[in-house]
Amino acid sequence: MAKCKTDCIERPLSLVFEKLGCVIGRHPCVFVLLSLYVAAALGAGFIFLQEREANDIEDQFTPINGPAKLERAIVVENFPQSEEFSQLRLVSEGSYASLIITDLQGENILNEAAFIDIIALDRQVKSISTGNTFEKLCAKTKGKCMSNEILDIINYNATEILYLNITYPMNNGMFLGTTIGGVELDSSKLTSAKAVRLFYFLDEKKTKENPYWLDGFLKLLSNYTEQKTSIKVHVSYFTSVSRQNEFETNSDSVIPLFSITYFLAITISIMSCLRLDCVRTKVWVATFGVVSAGMAVLASFGLLLFCGMPFAMTVATAPFLILGVGVDDMFIMISCWQKTEVNKAVEFRLAETYKEAGVSITITTLTDVLAFYIGLMTPFRSVQSFCMYTSTALLFCYIFNITFFGACLALNGRREKGNRHWLTCMKVPEATGDDGGCCVGGAYDKNTLKEFEMPVDSFFKNYYGPFLTRVWVKTLVCLIYVGYLAVSIYGCFQMQEGLDLKHLAADGSYVGSYYDKEDEFFSAFGPNVMLVIKDEDFQYWSPTARESLDLCLENFQNLTVADSGISPVSWLSEYMKFGQNFGFSLNNETQFKSYLTAFLNQSGFSQDVNFTNNQIHASRMFIQTVNIRTAIDEKNMLDAFRETAEKCGKLQTPVDLIVYHPAFIYFDQYAVIISNTIQNIVVATCAMLVISLLLIPNPLCSLWVTFAIASVIVGVAGFMALWDVSLDSVSMINLVICIGFSVDFSAHISYAFVSSEKSSVNEKATDAITKLGYPIIQGAVSTIAGVVVLAAAKSYIFRTFFKIMFLVILFGAVHGIVFIPVFLTFLGTCSNSREKNRQNPSEPSETSEWRVKAVVIPNESDPDCP
Repeated sequence: MAKCKTDCIERPLSLVFEKLGCVIGRHPCVFVLLSLYVAAALGAGFIFLQEREANDIEDQFTPINGPAKLERAIVVENFPQSEEFSQLRLVSEGSYASLIITDLQGENILNEAAFIDIIALDRQVKSISTGNTFEKLCAKTKGKCMSNEILDIINYNATEILYLNITYPMNNGMFLGTTIGGVELDSSKLTSAKAVRLFYFLDEKKTKENPYWLDGFLKLLSNYTEQKTSIKVHVSYFTSVSRQNEFETNSDSVIPLFSITYFLAITISIMSCLRLDCVRTKVWVATFGVVSAGMAVLASFGLLLFCGMPFAMTVATAPFLILGVGVDDMFIMISCWQKTEVNKAVEFRLAETYKEAGVSITITTLTDVLAFYIGLMTPFRSVQSFCMYTSTALLFCYIFNITFFGACLALNGRREKGNRHWLTCMKVPEATGDDGGCCVGGAYDKNTLKEFEMPVDSFFKNYYGPFLTRVWVKTLVCLIYVGYLAVSIYGCFQMQEGLDLKHLAADGSYVGSYYDKEDEFFSAFGPNVMLVIKDEDFQYWSPTARESLDLCLENFQNLTVADSGISPVSWLSEYMKFGQNFGFSLNNETQFKSYLTAFLNQSGFSQDVNFTNNQIHASRMFIQTVNIRTAIDEKNMLDAFRETAEKCGKLQTPVDLIVYHPAFIYFDQYAVIISNTIQNIVVATCAMLVISLLLIPNPLCSLWVTFAIASVIVGVAGFMALWDVSLDSVSMINLVICIGFSVDFSAHISYAFVSSEKSSVNEKATDAITKLGYPIIQGAVSTIAGVVVLAAAKSYIFRTFFKIMFLVILFGAVHGIVFIPVFLTFLGTCSNSREKNRQNPSEPSETSEWRVKAVVIPNESDPDCP
């Protein structure tokens, strides 16, 4: 029954490809010109590339409709931006420049010499003029630019730093935790510090002028250390646009690498297809196979750009992958061509080639494309964009392989038919044996009327296969696999979640230096989290309601990530003190509301209460967090605050509130990254299982394919963690990709084992390895060659892509030629299905001898070309 299903799929498709091959073989020039025209026409879409670029970090690398984005919308709706600037109450990161200043020797920064340099640098920054001065652009409070607390404390006099007694982190009501870092304390008195941070906030409404001033700031700081040889401090600098600017320049670093990739792909293709026979060598065919992959990238990207599909920076890695995969499909078509009889007409040879190879590359393209389309389910736009461009490019790669490359194969066949030299196209004498050279060629096997086989096949048949099936080797393989699995599982438990924002900048960038200093000196205190009470019906004047709110705030204060030593910033507690001081009773609604407006204007809490039309629509308070040093700390903090907020809503008097901070927009990735990765992997694995059931006429062996997929995923996930790769939106999609490639390496080795006519399981394993050993190596090398240059990229994103693809291909190939053949020998039942149907045994299709992606189809008579 299973065999019938596979035949029902394969046989009609193979007949269609047979007819198509015959048509292309007769009219190759038409298909070459048509393909070039389509590629050129669609490639014109690249004129929209700059317009379609989507490099906004928040939009591309944070979850679509993440909870923090909805929480931000609530905050923006209830607390409009005020004319009075408050860093604590920013809904976004704001528009700013920042400096982290440390001593050159790493000593105490609180000394007179250092502060002389700090004050001089502060003066230089404030004197930057780019058509507008800092004074005109700065964010103001009470008509004055926001200043830096540490400079206010010493009154801009460096000598005063020696005589001041500063309490830390709160000093006279000012929070210094984000201003002074790397501190040493005597009780709460500050004795020394390693770093000072200065902020220069600009008015967010001046969106046109601010970028020019920020550019001037970057120019000043980039030249600061070169201009000043006598300075005593080290300066790291950053602006609100730095991360975005550095991210947008990342793709420029890989453009030169693309030419290297093309050279590698062409070289490997030519070397794989090279023969000493000057007629039978496939130099031009291999070259045009790489050109075909390039045309696929041009046409697919151009089409999607025409359609308005956003072009994220992650898409820049796709052409490298397409080259490797496209060359893979080229190999199978060449190998099938080489197995046709050389004395037949070109159209007949191409028809046979298509009949043998067409179904194979169709099914494997289906698995690869399906894996990418499943990636569209992820809530990250960068992943969606990558998946859409890559899957479409793979489809075009498939189309151009059938049309353009097939036509090139036919034209090359005409050259071979005329026994012409591959370079000069001049006729040469026919060689008498497998001893072609520069002056003679066209040799073939007189017995089979086919081209001579590649020598590498004998290695797998005579040496590797028999060696792998020895008992002691099988035992060793099992032990190696147990070790591999143990290390992989250990690595999975070491995995870090989330995309570190500093990785969006190139190596050596000033952005990375700033983040490193921030992590080193300013991680003792985390975000000051906003608690927003969004219940319009909450009775602030009710003692019962206030008790419930106090209990809620106490729950937040008791969290391990909250600083219990710093009281919450609460307008309500200050209002109650205000009432007690002036003898007002605030326990009824009328009096509570009657004094509220005056209090808010006088106390500076007017931005914390949305009090309109005598109704409190929403209010907010703030909790200081501590010790947020790693991605795990960020995840735990976010989870703890949201869980506590949910518990507040279940108190006897419910307090309906949300928690928010601008950083939560990026922390949201922790909430979805694991669940979405698991979801995508499960869906993709189930889809691949269905496809393998269609390909392999034995359900038990199909389960082995599923086992191989799971084994490769565990290996890739574990080893990528040990290779310092976090689970983020960049690496997540690569785990889904590895499912498609795992099928390529495992499904057909299982099918070759099942289809083998040999009697014993060891012989079947040797037979399967003989057929598929070289194609596995060939396919792995070509794919890795497509991405290996990304290892030299200066961007974390591109290096991560290389690392995971390298692990995927390496582990997939090892499973295909080592683990799976050995494990199949332990399961003799896999071999029964084929033998039951062996009334008229015939040789398996020669396609499977050359390619891991092959599908076995019985040889038939010459195709009947229309």
